[in-house]
Amino acid sequence: MRKYLLIGATAFVLGAGSMAYVSQQAYASAQPKAKTYKMLELFGDVLDTVERQYVTEVDDKKLIEAAIDGMLTSLDPHSGYLNPDSFDDMRDQTRGEYGGLGLEVTSEEGVVKVISPMDDTPAFKAGVKAGDFITAVNGESVLGLSVSEAVKQMRGKPGEAVTLTIAREKTDPFDVKIVREIIKTKSASAKMQGDYGYLRVSAFNEKTTEEAQTALADLRAKNPKMKGLILDLRNNPGGLLDQAVGISDMFLEGGEVVSQRGRDPRDIERYNAKPGDDAAGLPMVVLVNSGSASAAEIVAGALQDRKRAEVVGLTTFGKGSVQTVIPLRGGMDGALKLTTARYYTPSGRSIQKTGIEPDLEVAETAEQAQRIANKAFQFSEASFRNALNAEDGKARRGAHVPAEAPPESFDAKKDFQLSRAEDVLRYGSVAATPKLPKPAPKMAAVVAPKGAAAAAAVSAGGKPSEKK
Repeated sequence: MRKYLLIGATAFVLGAGSMAYVSQQAYASAQPKAKTYKMLELFGDVLDTVERQYVTEVDDKKLIEAAIDGMLTSLDPHSGYLNPDSFDDMRDQTRGEYGGLGLEVTSEEGVVKVISPMDDTPAFKAGVKAGDFITAVNGESVLGLSVSEAVKQMRGKPGEAVTLTIAREKTDPFDVKIVREIIKTKSASAKMQGDYGYLRVSAFNEKTTEEAQTALADLRAKNPKMKGLILDLRNNPGGLLDQAVGISDMFLEGGEVVSQRGRDPRDIERYNAKPGDDAAGLPMVVLVNSGSASAAEIVAGALQDRKRAEVVGLTTFGKGSVQTVIPLRGGMDGALKLTTARYYTPSGRSIQKTGIEPDLEVAETAEQAQRIANKAFQFSEASFRNALNAEDGKARRGAHVPAEAPPESFDAKKDFQLSRAEDVLRYGSVAATPKLPKPAPKMAAVVAPKGAAAAAAVSAGGKPSEKK
């Protein structure tokens, strides 16, 4: 059975078809195949040479699996090969229960990166953050390993400690000791936040919609005078497409939630909501940040486009692609995780690389606002070298001063983004909410205006440099 992931052994099929006649067209179509066969022969030659001449004995199976995974990850950051063990782990994770640390990770150029720690897991409690690099596990380097190999080192028996070496922007590498647990991810929970309901959705596994419906129904039953609802999707790394549709469906009275389009632009699959709003039309705000990815972006985009909710926080991660998990020999040979489509919000937006921009941009801290203004390292889909291109030449917004950041008088122990979401509900809309003064960034260096450096070079007898 295929599953569609958002986040998220291949076989070389060599065959000869029957030939009724020979023609120029048949000859032309055979040319690319001939090149493919030649390259496969080259692969065999390289494998044979490594087997005979490498300094130590090699494991053919591991070599071939690594080659397959390398082929797929060269396509985009989210395609890859899952060996049988990794495929089982992925199924456990989407079922919402597995053993480990509670991290959603990816790989970029051989480096393991944290997309997001999951709520209330060992990694979350240990302070691991989105955008962190994991360079070693228990003192052994994981640089150059595939994601599945690195994850395998991090998983193990509950109760055992694992030491991760973390590289983080603007800090020296440091070790974090984390004790493994059985991760029973409860992906949805609800509580009251003053006069407003607060629904937290931390991931999209097989139980998410059911958990969210139960949590919200219970909250409304206990609080019939609830005045609005905040849906918190911050640091939600995504997951299953059908669950993103399910969460969106909870708040939409029918109509389109999302569409996906594959290689053939005519091949469009649309997902629609059914009548019925679990929040009974209560005003809504969706909270997002740069750790909100994939399925989380589908929900935020759908509710924003359909004018069901306003979005507060920071621009989302920007993963606008869909992965299909294709079991090989029923999973006995693992599975192929292949990017097969882009998805589009109800208004037809592809947010690949660009993300969902909030209606009210709010930085979590003054330090975060400073980083955004100076364009220090910002982890997003656009930071992957081989990410799918954005459509129509669109680009993610560059360095800028966020609209809002916590003033000095704000209590640092409180959640500023959540506080502003409450303000939007209190005043009825983003437009009606009184705006705070824009934070003044303290630039690390003065950047000369365009052309100033070139003019200075020419006046000194030099030539302006060119970027190629």
